[in-house]
Amino acid sequence: MADRYLNFTGTAPGRFLTRRLGLPQPAPLHRFSPEHPRLEGQLLHLTAGEPDAAHREELAKLLTGTGLDVASSASSAGRPVAAVVDATAVTGLDSLAEVHAALHPVVRSLAPGGRVVVLGAQPSPDDHHQAAVQQGLEGFVRSLGKEIGRGRTVNLVRVAGPVAGAESTLRFLLSPKSAYVSGQVIQVGVAGAESTLPENWDRPLAGRTALVTGAARGIGEAVAETLVRDGAEVVLLDVPSAGADLAKVAERLGGRALPLDITADDAGERIAEFVPDGLDTLVHNAGITRDRRLANMPAERWSSVLEVNLASVLRTTDSLLKAGAVRRGGSIVATASIAGIAGNTGQTNYAASKAGIVGLVRSLAPRAAAEHGVTVNAVAPGFIETRMTAAVPLFIREAGRRMNSLGQGGLPVDVAETTSWFASPASGAVNGQVVRVCGQSLLGA
Repeated sequence: MADRYLNFTGTAPGRFLTRRLGLPQPAPLHRFSPEHPRLEGQLLHLTAGEPDAAHREELAKLLTGTGLDVASSASSAGRPVAAVVDATAVTGLDSLAEVHAALHPVVRSLAPGGRVVVLGAQPSPDDHHQAAVQQGLEGFVRSLGKEIGRGRTVNLVRVAGPVAGAESTLRFLLSPKSAYVSGQVIQVGVAGAESTLPENWDRPLAGRTALVTGAARGIGEAVAETLVRDGAEVVLLDVPSAGADLAKVAERLGGRALPLDITADDAGERIAEFVPDGLDTLVHNAGITRDRRLANMPAERWSSVLEVNLASVLRTTDSLLKAGAVRRGGSIVATASIAGIAGNTGQTNYAASKAGIVGLVRSLAPRAAAEHGVTVNAVAPGFIETRMTAAVPLFIREAGRRMNSLGQGGLPVDVAETTSWFASPASGAVNGQVVRVCGQSLLGA
């Protein structure tokens, strides 16, 4: 559904009126397209604290690999399109001040749709000064994301271990693929699995097989399409009643359709039979809503949502891992929601199910990596423009669109891009993460 307000603010009268009234002024986002697959411009490599020479050299190499023109200070040739501040060596208030000193002179000059990435270290349990300032980076990043405006994003990447493990994450955050991801804290290198660098970063999933549930339409269809773009072969699963739509999507993408009710007790076994050679990526996208306030919610509305959104995920994940149907070096990506993080009126059932996904990811991720060589992560969408949200009453829909730092709703492809990043064999160091794809919603942590 068209966002008429966003289109209006792109006109001269719209800019004038919204500025005078103090209304949100969302900027069109630069998303990935074959014509414009990368950000274009200068990348500033800034430093706070004193990282060791090997770390500095490795990070410089990774940033050069993004294809951007890397510099240590802004040039007069144009506005920088991105800034990476290496704050991994920040251990005290003096070095924390260097983060301010690094970004203060350049933040206004950052191009519209630009990116700021702050690299931090894990807060130390043995050094409360280091822990305090490294945690301080989180508040800094979240606040800067809410004030920077003009379609720019700000994220924090906490690195444990060699910075090389952050390569896929840096490439994602410094690209158009992360247009609707802002204000996020991503940990890299904690209880992860083995990473394998792809031969071609434009097709990192080449030779890999992915299964996507709820793939007949909406976000699931976008996820499947993006995985195929990145080189994967896809198996598309949805309920038999959506079989016609599922077959059309599978034919268009060159994938295989699997009409199956994911809530069936034997769904895991039937998936394993359908892909006897195994999967590299399992995407749990299927989900339903049955909204009603708790006082008016019959047991069927509660149980049906928990069954589809959570119980089926638990059962099929356990079954496929036990059978070894998700190959080593593979990934499981589940769909949570900001409703599960912040709650939402009329959605006690849905929020419980999506908070359950968060709990699943945090508990299973380290064990799945250690025992099966598989990562487990989740995307948590905010307001995404789908047929479901198009049916939401106008004022509620507009509130959902505007109540985030980017001032607009996301698109299904935004969820898909994050899913594909999780699925990359180069993302083995990214494990147990719940990343909100919400434009930095003003609700939730």
